[in-house]
Amino acid sequence: MKNFAELVRTLDSTNKTTLKVNALSEYFKRASDQDRVWTIAILSHRRPPRPVNTTLLRTWASELANIPLWLFEESYHIVGDLAETIALILPTNQNTSEKSLTQFLNEMLALKKESDDVKKKYVTENWSILNYYERFVFTKLITGGFRIGVSQKLMTRALSLATAVDEDVLAYKLMGKWDPSTISFEDLVLKEKASDFISKPYPFYLAYGLEGPVFNLGNIEDWSFEHKWDGIRSQTIIRDNELFIWSRGEELVTDKYPEFHVFKDEIPNGTVLDGEILPYPNNAIGTFQDLQTRIGRKTVSKALLEKTPVVLKVYDILEWKGKDLRQHSFLERRIILEDLITRLNTAHLPLQLSETVVCESWEAVAQERDRAREMHSEGLMIKRKDSKYLVGRKKGDWWKWKTDPFTIDAVLTYAMRGHGRRSNLFTDYTFGLWDENDTLVTFAKAYSGLTDAEFRKVDAWIKRNTLERFGPVRSVTPELVFEIAFEGIAPSSRHKSGYATRFPRILRWRQDKKIEDANKLEDLELLMRS
Repeated sequence: MKNFAELVRTLDSTNKTTLKVNALSEYFKRASDQDRVWTIAILSHRRPPRPVNTTLLRTWASELANIPLWLFEESYHIVGDLAETIALILPTNQNTSEKSLTQFLNEMLALKKESDDVKKKYVTENWSILNYYERFVFTKLITGGFRIGVSQKLMTRALSLATAVDEDVLAYKLMGKWDPSTISFEDLVLKEKASDFISKPYPFYLAYGLEGPVFNLGNIEDWSFEHKWDGIRSQTIIRDNELFIWSRGEELVTDKYPEFHVFKDEIPNGTVLDGEILPYPNNAIGTFQDLQTRIGRKTVSKALLEKTPVVLKVYDILEWKGKDLRQHSFLERRIILEDLITRLNTAHLPLQLSETVVCESWEAVAQERDRAREMHSEGLMIKRKDSKYLVGRKKGDWWKWKTDPFTIDAVLTYAMRGHGRRSNLFTDYTFGLWDENDTLVTFAKAYSGLTDAEFRKVDAWIKRNTLERFGPVRSVTPELVFEIAFEGIAPSSRHKSGYATRFPRILRWRQDKKIEDANKLEDLELLMRS
């Protein structure tokens, strides 16, 4: 544990990628095999289930620190991180633990079924004997919220340096479903077994947002264009007469889309398709809000299947007849894909081709992008015809050119403190629009888009204009107007306003506007229909 805590301390103290990679690589060389497996799991978001809820942790920490709970809560809101708050507020300790990371995690797994008294004894005893960074890491593991500024890609690079296993091969091996409690480092990283690859997807290739004018991309003949669909990115795999569907978040979601089970009877073995799962109510592409009714459901009822059917909109083929096609050009892969779709009876399958859009000028490309909302897409994908299918986000060959966001002017109504370096500032805002009774109704929350100087200025204003406090939330005098941008809008019975917005963020502070100039709820409906 002390080695892992020291690793976290090193990673937490630098923003330099080289130093992080070197620290991780050295750790992977020295750590035990099982600690290495658990470290890989933690840094690739395969954390053990949380055995203790945070309410109990806050209560126990305040008791151990001998301070009232309200003071702990105020400290927590200032610090912005529960594990850091606990590590700071408890009495200092210079001791260390000789137990391994694996021992601690196995104890935490066993703790989940124990009584609250047993959990309290275990947690407080460990808090009392661990030093600051060990205590911080221990609490992070208990809560499951482990974010230390290390991406899975960076971790994979370090693991490659430590093991001499190719980075792309490692990325492939670490995808999919595996249990850090049962798998060995040999099986996970070092050993290559054909059976391991039956269900495994390929690492996804991701596009960059377009930078600068589209015509800067050069010769239009070098590029292919299609719409950017707003659904769930996925890979559909048919191997050994079995079907596997993976989301981009590396979650196996086969059972959530029973409509796709027919693919294994129609699509040849050794095929991997890259595409987007889209809602398809009434034989037309729906909204992402429609799709959310199916996301997270453990079981999909017959009624839900009828209300929100889905289709797979495919735009790439990564494997054909068992052969990896990623080193082939995009144009070559598209020819194979289009030939496959032509030979399938797609009229009876929930499968559609993402059609290529033919544009003979950059002006025509811009015009097609303007049709995005009409097409129920987010904009355009622009892919170099000779591009290979790479791993992760690479700049130069794949670009996404999204439509301009919806915008609306709203009034600041509530505020909370931010997190991390903004934990001492009120930077998390709630906004309202006018209803037909001239009452401000909450419609969106946002916490990004202003400069640091603007955040400080708004923070000072909030502290002077607080009306009421509800725990960490403050209601404020309705006076400030902000332009809010968002990607999509849909009706929602779960939101007070009656609408749900997608990816809301602050575009600018409208200091030139009074609250009477802010938009009304009916304006949201007009935007939705536009």
